[in-house]
Amino acid sequence: MTDPAITRAEMQVVESAMGTPAPPSRGRHRRRVTVRSATGQVLLYAMLALITVLYVYPFLVQVATSFKTEAEAASDPVSLLPQTFTIAAYERLFLHSDFPLWFANSAVVTICVTVGRVFFVSLAGYALARLRFRGRGVVFAIVVGVMAVPTVVLLIPKFLVLNQLGLYDSYAGMILPLLVDAAGVFIMKNFFESIPVEVEEQARIDGAGSFRVFWSVVLPMARPALITIVILSFQGSWNELSHFIVSTQSPALTTLTKGVASLASGQLSQGTQYPLKLAAAALMTIPVAVLFFIFQKRIMNTSEGAVKG
Repeated sequence: MTDPAITRAEMQVVESAMGTPAPPSRGRHRRRVTVRSATGQVLLYAMLALITVLYVYPFLVQVATSFKTEAEAASDPVSLLPQTFTIAAYERLFLHSDFPLWFANSAVVTICVTVGRVFFVSLAGYALARLRFRGRGVVFAIVVGVMAVPTVVLLIPKFLVLNQLGLYDSYAGMILPLLVDAAGVFIMKNFFESIPVEVEEQARIDGAGSFRVFWSVVLPMARPALITIVILSFQGSWNELSHFIVSTQSPALTTLTKGVASLASGQLSQGTQYPLKLAAAALMTIPVAVLFFIFQKRIMNTSEGAVKG
């Protein structure tokens, strides 16, 4: 029998003396795996950094060009450091153009559309997910079908309907057609179906009605989906252009997208006007970026709370 006092090292010495090969060492293999993993991570991060630069660089050029003079923007358009720093483009936008009016119109329409769309798509999604009524499958099929229809196809019918109803060239004509979105209904329906039915049944036992269950029980649980709808609705309505082209013609109802498009076509003056156009585009991206970063933190907090619970 083997003496228990003999250590593993002594056993290896004895086996080596007897001609028995010792088990292969794994140190070199582990070292090779570690070197390969480190090399792969370095290459991965380098590729990600290159992709980031390719995406961020045009935005940096846009911001830098907005602070250049006309001559410098035309002679050196891709440099990130203006030789002559000036805010003439921003002064011209706010003091000698209708940019503040465009911004105000876009803000009013976007806020109304975002609030209304969150409410209505939540109601529609809950009805399709929980309420049993005849034709529910047909209604959902129509919603999915609308998602497949290109927006351009609906422009002329949308103009005819707005004109017939007397909503053309008004805030109502700009807002009402955007209050419901098929993609939002689809997202909310799928999320509501993931919520256990037992939660709603317990509320109904306590005497709550259908709307009460929806508003006080189910809707707070759908906060991640609601945040998604808020971001998509805000971004979509803020950047909307085709709908505003067919729904308005008055300069007093011009939104940022229409106004910036008119700047790109040389409305204010002749020439390239690169600083002016890019300054307007840079200001236009700020609200969407701020909203995204704010609600990104809310999404992270919501997930952490769900995990802790």
